[in-house]
Amino acid sequence: MGLFGKIFEKKECSICGGEIGLLGNRKLEDGNLCKECAAKLSPWFSDRRNSTVTEIQEQLAYREDNKRAVDAFHTTCSFGRNTKILIDEDAKKFMVTSARNLKDANPDVLDFSQVTGCDLDIEEDRSEETREDAEGNSVSYNPPWFCYSYDFKIIIRVNHPYFDTMSFQLNPSGVEINPENATSNPPNPRLNQDYKEYEAMGKEIKEILTRARQQVREEKESAAKPKTAVQCPYCGATTIPDANGHCEYCGGAVQG
Repeated sequence: MGLFGKIFEKKECSICGGEIGLLGNRKLEDGNLCKECAAKLSPWFSDRRNSTVTEIQEQLAYREDNKRAVDAFHTTCSFGRNTKILIDEDAKKFMVTSARNLKDANPDVLDFSQVTGCDLDIEEDRSEETREDAEGNSVSYNPPWFCYSYDFKIIIRVNHPYFDTMSFQLNPSGVEINPENATSNPPNPRLNQDYKEYEAMGKEIKEILTRARQQVREEKESAAKPKTAVQCPYCGATTIPDANGHCEYCGGAVQG
């Protein structure tokens, strides 16, 4: 088979067995992946080329299981504009997605305990504002004027088998501060309402995830400790308090 024959040779998806179109192949370490199967992988997954067929099959099985987690997810609060972090405080879970239809998008559902860290990264871009002099030349103001643009990015580090970082931008477009809307020169971004809003939002996300992770871990450590029998002040029985600190016989609150 000649060079052109190899280029146009039809390939078969190693996952579903379907025929792969001319531009539809996604190479695996030991096989091929069609774009339809690739679209089912986690949006946070980035190591497809170094993955084997078996590893992709395992991830797709996990993604099928994740659909049930999405169905059971109940959003109690959310943060962000286009891409949002959705939180289920009761189940101690969260997801990050820009999708309106969660069932179709199947965003990864993670436990609070899987969070290993969370940071707010504020990126600044600066460009100088110039004016035209009498000869038509572009010259600087005195003192120089600058335009600033800010983006607010959340970086969540997680303990997950298929990715270790979830990074997304809180603001759908840059927060612009220029000589026309600034209250000082150089401008103080923290006097800008949009800047303050996104900075506060990012700090709240970081605080919630960090606090929730610590709480879950403390609860697990507490549950793992051996229980001590105590006497119930209500019924007088010797009891080992349940997870809520109540008597196993009468349900009264006891000191454990």
